[in-house]
Amino acid sequence: MKLKFKVQPYQTNAVESVVDCFAGQPLASGITYRIDPGRKAQASAFEEGFKNADIALTDLQVLANIKEVQRRQNLPLSDALVSSAGCKFNLDVEMETGTGKTYCYIKTIFEMNKRYGWSKFIVMVPSIAIREGIYKSLQITADHFNESYGKKARFFIYNSKRLHELESFSSDAGINVMVINIQAFNARGADNRRIYDELDDFQSRKPIDVIASNRPILILDEPQKMEGTATTEALPKFKPLMILRYSATHKTQRNRVHRLDALDAYNQKLVKKIAVRGIQTRGLAGTNAYLYLEGIDISKKAPVARIELEVQLKSGEIKRQLRRLEFRDDLFAESGEMDQYRDGFTISQIDARYDTVEFTNGVVLRAGEATGDVSERDIRRIQIRETIKAHLDKEKQLFAQGIKVLSLFFIDEVVKYRDYSQSDEKGAYARVFEEEYALLKDEYLSELALDNEKYRTFLERDPVTKVHEGYFSIDKQKRLVDPDIKKTGEDKGLSDDTDAYDLILKNKERLLSQGEPVRFIFSHSALREGWDNPNVFVMCMLKHSDNTISRRQEVGRGLRLSVDQHGDRMDHPAVVHDINVLTVVASESYKDFVSGLQKEIADTLSSRPRKATEAYFTGKTLTTESGPAEITPAMAKQIYRYLVKNDYSDDADQISTDYHAAKEAGTLADLPDELKPHADQIFQLIDSVFSDAQLPKVEDGRKPKTNPLNDNFEKKEFQELWARINRKAVYRVEFDSDELIRKCVSALDSQLRVTPLQYTVHTGIQGDEITDEQLKTGDGFEVIGSTTEQGGSVHSLVKYDLLGKIAENTELTRKTAAEILAGVAASVFGQFRENPEHFISEASRIITEQKATMVIERLAYDGLSERYDADIFTANQTGQDFSKASTKLKNHVYDYVVTDSDIERRFADELDASSEVVVYAKLPRGFLIPTPVGDYNPDWAISFKEGSVRHIYFVAETKGTMSSMKLREIENTKIACARKFFDEIGRRVTEDRVKYDVVTSYEKLMDIVGRAAA
Repeated sequence: MKLKFKVQPYQTNAVESVVDCFAGQPLASGITYRIDPGRKAQASAFEEGFKNADIALTDLQVLANIKEVQRRQNLPLSDALVSSAGCKFNLDVEMETGTGKTYCYIKTIFEMNKRYGWSKFIVMVPSIAIREGIYKSLQITADHFNESYGKKARFFIYNSKRLHELESFSSDAGINVMVINIQAFNARGADNRRIYDELDDFQSRKPIDVIASNRPILILDEPQKMEGTATTEALPKFKPLMILRYSATHKTQRNRVHRLDALDAYNQKLVKKIAVRGIQTRGLAGTNAYLYLEGIDISKKAPVARIELEVQLKSGEIKRQLRRLEFRDDLFAESGEMDQYRDGFTISQIDARYDTVEFTNGVVLRAGEATGDVSERDIRRIQIRETIKAHLDKEKQLFAQGIKVLSLFFIDEVVKYRDYSQSDEKGAYARVFEEEYALLKDEYLSELALDNEKYRTFLERDPVTKVHEGYFSIDKQKRLVDPDIKKTGEDKGLSDDTDAYDLILKNKERLLSQGEPVRFIFSHSALREGWDNPNVFVMCMLKHSDNTISRRQEVGRGLRLSVDQHGDRMDHPAVVHDINVLTVVASESYKDFVSGLQKEIADTLSSRPRKATEAYFTGKTLTTESGPAEITPAMAKQIYRYLVKNDYSDDADQISTDYHAAKEAGTLADLPDELKPHADQIFQLIDSVFSDAQLPKVEDGRKPKTNPLNDNFEKKEFQELWARINRKAVYRVEFDSDELIRKCVSALDSQLRVTPLQYTVHTGIQGDEITDEQLKTGDGFEVIGSTTEQGGSVHSLVKYDLLGKIAENTELTRKTAAEILAGVAASVFGQFRENPEHFISEASRIITEQKATMVIERLAYDGLSERYDADIFTANQTGQDFSKASTKLKNHVYDYVVTDSDIERRFADELDASSEVVVYAKLPRGFLIPTPVGDYNPDWAISFKEGSVRHIYFVAETKGTMSSMKLREIENTKIACARKFFDEIGRRVTEDRVKYDVVTSYEKLMDIVGRAAA
């Protein structure tokens, strides 16, 4: 699997914002200089080097370019060039985490080389983690940029023991990129100081002098982490031509030329949405009763609370179990009469609006809260369980689209995952994970739709021990160990753990493959900066709370948009935020986590204006047909008055929530006529003024998007249709066993053909000379011929229970299976010896088909008094894949319909557009017709407008083909059974019977309806 890259307009804008600052700089390729050979070299050893050409523009020209770049983005204009680190040209590029800033500055390197000929670049980073990530990015984007620019960059990581790479950096005329972490030149160790020393193994030269001779362009990744004294004093020694700083959170302001902050990234759908499952402990006065409210399921009948409590089993053992409880359920009875639930723990209210459960004793529990006897171990188990649930919800949604879901646990000690003092070496977290995963997997499998076979196979494929893995440092005994963690400085709380980062980055593409079993990753909390995988959908912090890492840094590791199995980015605007949602399982309440996260985001938006004044709008640039034009003071006054008049700004000139609500609802008041030609740009200017209402909406991970029933459900036409089909029934099959035996014998005699076992003989000859390695691998012989034979003396040595296997596969008794096999012709039965396994599978298939044929012929349905409740339309709405939902519909009983295929989506669109259809429904999974080959869920229930004869009700099954050869036998059988069901249930209706059929398109449906109405 290979990650793919494409040209993104927002990234191109970031590149042009930097490159255009030097518009007018002449193209100068191959500026040469004489490389200092060092004192130990001969005079004749002078070599020619290639350095960056000096900036030919004056300071005023560069400043004018910068202002032009800032003006077209409506950024604050710079009054002067801000010098820093001994360099006059310092440009700040603000890009939110996850939007591809590494890609942008790599592309900037190529673009600067193309336009101006500059070829020597140094990417400087604050840690080994980021260094390794950048090196990986340079590798995986090489082919992409080669396609665009027709050349590749030479890149390497600076190492004081591989100084020959510096020689190549200087002497090569192509694009050269050196990646260096600041510890390589600002730390006190001997290896780190070598960059400033005259080295014998470097012809008595100083590496820093050789670097500086190239006049490199410095690119600082995360510059806010490189503002310590040692780093700022060292930067001038590199003699940079310019310094480009890329970060989401600049501390120091210089000449800012581009901004793509957290609000821009979210509003433009360039990063994932965030959902939070908060978990909080609190004490309840006067009780030690353990309770955890996992969440509330909404149904049309009544909400159901998922509560974990202590239960005494019949064996006397006490376990904590999750129960689905309803109004008036008594926890004392549910727990097996545990004393702590005796006094008033009967549910008096379940409030789905506020996610609360109230008991008769006055105790109120909120979703995500655990009370009573709760230890840290309990909280960690709950976190692990919630992470697995969030993972499986997302995986069920995205599997069919070929998107691998990854979940990431950050822990603070390796021993909690891998404990070498235990016989199985499992730490506490690994043990809890395996216990919870096994239980939840079985639960999800039991609720999975019968036709979702591919995901079922995927879920059952790998044992629990294979689905999780630890990414940590490794010692000499190849054991996982804790990394060295920085105690001071900008990197406090983080680690430069090369081993672990190497594992993470090398396995990046492999982890994205659905063929790779690992889906849950445990890593050290100190390594968070090294984690950069686009398909991390769930993050869990199994660590003690601290202040060294912000919430924003935590979620930043999972913000990048996901990719599918082809390496394509999932960024289609219509569905990007239905697919790309990052769920954070936090060890604090949802409210605390969200408010803390939003405060941190707001604090980073310091460059945004806070007030929508006339002065702010005056002078801003608009793009017109005749070119750029400034907003005049008169136009600025009109914009200001428009905001005040419609209450879109308050007395403090801040943008009000009314403005954002109207914008979201599409009900904004019209602009004055003079401003209407520039409406989009003016609203962009208004949106750039910060207000709290703009902060990204953080979803509650326990409240999945739902699709409520609308007024169409209550229409008379649908209620009458529903009343005709919602009756439950049982089937009976009466047939003569002797007849089944006769038909099976006849079919086996005429159809059973078994492929004999084959064997192949290879002939080889030993080579003239054989190495030790060939002896080990068996490669010392050359195959010179082979022959394949079948039958004869080749027989399986495995003993088969033929009767048992046939009876099991066909669901017949051993007696019936024996009578069938006894009647088969000797020549046919003799094939068993030639290939037993093929004989069993083919005989089972033929017998099953004969059985199915007889079942349909003899099948009868008896209606029951019991009916399906309308509740099935709202049950199990969690985990719906809204990326496969239609646009909003007008005649469906839901606002949206989640389809299983393109055929179904087209069919729904045509039904909704039809003037003949009054109301229709995609029947919920809970509506099932029993059949001898498994329950069957029809697709559609449709009510047509009343015609001249009678009203027509229709139940339709949509298929892409009507060819029985392309429909599986089990599908054909279920369809045949459904015909019987609707025919027999319909006999009880005197008029307006329901018609059932299989259709391939809306046109086919109308053809059948027309015939039915005739």
